[in-house]
Amino acid sequence: MNDIHALYKLWCEKVTDPALLQELEAVKGNEEEIKDRFWQDLAFGTGGLRGVLGAGTNRMNIYTVARATQGLANFLNDTVQNPSVVIGHDSRINSDLFARISAEVLAANGIRAYLFPELIPTPIVAYAVTALKCDSGIMITASHNPSKYNGYKCYDARGYQMTDAAANKTLEYINACDLFADVKRTDFDAAVKDGMITVLPDSFLDPYFALVRTCLVDPEAVKDTDLSVLYTPLNGTGNKPVRRILAEIGVKNVQVVPSQELPDGNFPTCPYPNPEIREAFNEAMKLSKASGADLLLATDPDCDRVGIAVLHDGEYRLITGNDVGCLMTHYILSRRKANGTLPDKPLVIKSIVSTEMATAIAESYGAEVVNVLTGFKYIGEKMTELEQAGTPERFQLGFEESYGYLSGMHTRDKDAVNGAMTICEMAAYYKKQGKTLVDALEALFAEYGYWKNSLFNFYFEGADGMAKMAGMMDALRGNLPAEIGGNAVATASDYRTGVTKDLKTGEETPTGLPKSNVIILRTVNKDEIIVRPAGTEPKIKIYTMVQGENAAAAEAQTERYKADAMSLLGL
Repeated sequence: MNDIHALYKLWCEKVTDPALLQELEAVKGNEEEIKDRFWQDLAFGTGGLRGVLGAGTNRMNIYTVARATQGLANFLNDTVQNPSVVIGHDSRINSDLFARISAEVLAANGIRAYLFPELIPTPIVAYAVTALKCDSGIMITASHNPSKYNGYKCYDARGYQMTDAAANKTLEYINACDLFADVKRTDFDAAVKDGMITVLPDSFLDPYFALVRTCLVDPEAVKDTDLSVLYTPLNGTGNKPVRRILAEIGVKNVQVVPSQELPDGNFPTCPYPNPEIREAFNEAMKLSKASGADLLLATDPDCDRVGIAVLHDGEYRLITGNDVGCLMTHYILSRRKANGTLPDKPLVIKSIVSTEMATAIAESYGAEVVNVLTGFKYIGEKMTELEQAGTPERFQLGFEESYGYLSGMHTRDKDAVNGAMTICEMAAYYKKQGKTLVDALEALFAEYGYWKNSLFNFYFEGADGMAKMAGMMDALRGNLPAEIGGNAVATASDYRTGVTKDLKTGEETPTGLPKSNVIILRTVNKDEIIVRPAGTEPKIKIYTMVQGENAAAAEAQTERYKADAMSLLGL
């Protein structure tokens, strides 16, 4: 742990930013506040940086961002000749400032920086890395976190977020940097004039949208559609890109929620701007009766996740990320099979915490399903392997239960612009048959059985919270249950050790995936209970995957699993 009092004193002496100085003065003598701000350096990992805005080493501010960029610059200059980096940002507080500072630091280190002229979705930054042949990419965002957070995602030259090896190496360079003495910066305007910083023109986006349009499965499905959409970008980056792609494919009846249309990092009408939760749709719901929209659409602030609510029998039904993934899997494979465009050996890639119903659907169409660790970079890795093998056409869909989807090879991150387009294409296709997406989902349940997938979050803030979560995971590892929710546990997979253990025979087999702090309990009836700490937020997640005779049976079993899992973790 850092010497918090020495660091606090140093920051009071060295910081020149007036707002941060005022903050430091305001917490003087407050031991808990000082500890929370200085007990650690803001962690840099495969997700980059993410933290609360403010003064301190454990906060997102101009100094921690500049230091991370200096470390990245040193890493690139030691490993690549004439490196270049593309930078984007979302609507969050100080995102534009952090992006500008990152460009100044890179330019001062002889690294060419490409900067988007305004806020931009994360998947477009990922696209730009490969389109510009850059060696890295930076996206200033905290995704769907509350407004007090910001973050710094870092991409490698292949266009997906840094994997463990690259992140760990970059962290070594960051740790070697003195936050106040070693960071180089140059004047922004001078760097633009010298050609070290290039502000990208609006026309740069045109090829991206052309590539997204090629992901349409059946362009006729959206021609002359009367599908009506009520859309909220949740005060983030999706407003222009999502409206543009929907207009380009023929969805003309699109209204936008006025209170959430324009960029606003305070998220005044939605404290948790996350399309996974019902509250994200509150403002849209207020307008839904007047609009009569077939579909409510919400993208998170950096527009890499998309959620929906469907008008069905006069009421709006929220559809989970798992269920949308199943709808996409079925729609893409079935329609391509019908129109003769399904390739040999089609492939669907999903995270290990995403529903196995998608596997059943995909395999019924002869498609292979690959499971990867949570984090879209692992899907990106598999996509890159397909490209290197000369078979990119095999890729049909990548998805995560956390509302992230990608149906094309144009980027290596989840893409809510692409996702919104595919969802609207599906909705238009079924509407022409007199059906909703709820009807389509219920038809899948009738064919493949009822699957209920649930996620339960438990928050633990600060240094003490991190220790509590670590203790919970260790306790579970040391006390694997023979039974959970009234069902015997068949196997337990510990992805930190890389071992799956048969609890009846004691036989151990490798998981076949990289190491990660995840434990999966599989019952004799093939239900799954998954426990893991979140990668970018201070919380423990419990996932349950249940197949039941009907919704009521699956719901009851889910509650039994939840109660037992909480007991095991001491929650």
